[in-house]
Amino acid sequence: MNNYIIYLVGFSAQLLFASRLLIQWIKSERAGKVLSPTLFWQLSLPAAFLMITYGILRKDLVILSGQSLCYFIYIRNLQFKNAWHYLPVYFKVAIIAFPLMVLAWLLLGGTHNFLQILTNREIDKLMMGWGIIGQMVFTLRFVYQWYCSEKFKVSRLPVWFWFISIFGSSIILSYAAYRKDPVLLAGQFFGMVIYVRNAYLHFKPERPVIHQ
Repeated sequence: MNNYIIYLVGFSAQLLFASRLLIQWIKSERAGKVLSPTLFWQLSLPAAFLMITYGILRKDLVILSGQSLCYFIYIRNLQFKNAWHYLPVYFKVAIIAFPLMVLAWLLLGGTHNFLQILTNREIDKLMMGWGIIGQMVFTLRFVYQWYCSEKFKVSRLPVWFWFISIFGSSIILSYAAYRKDPVLLAGQFFGMVIYVRNAYLHFKPERPVIHQ
């Protein structure tokens, strides 16, 4: 497949990821505290569709593994926000069917099956391991977010979500530089700014409510 098309898929995913972070950031800045907007989770799902597809097309296990577990956490947060019920039926069917389609693609695909991805000679095994560690840390932030949300029965983005994001993003940035992957580099650079700002907002005193 043409590299331009592959990068188009990747940048489209990153555009959606960046949009969710930008919306979350703007809403949090206005509120003076960290928020977890419904649109953040709604945009996460189509972004995950595209990023998983990009990972398969790039034959990059690091990219592919990053969204596998998070995908289901996005759905759970939509349930916490009472937004899952209001999604169109066709979209919910597509969301549920997509992991099965990806599994079939990886098992039965020609040049983009799981074995081809695992043995990609363009990626040094040591660097692949480093990148997977970064994705594991990056994914841990959503596992932790899921745990906190289940505990309080409300979707929330706790302070350690952002600290874990900063740490994981730093590792992925080094991997992206090694791979010379413009999609990963652009996404992680932009994300790092938001992660640091949200971590700061957690410790910033809330603005007093002015009664008129």
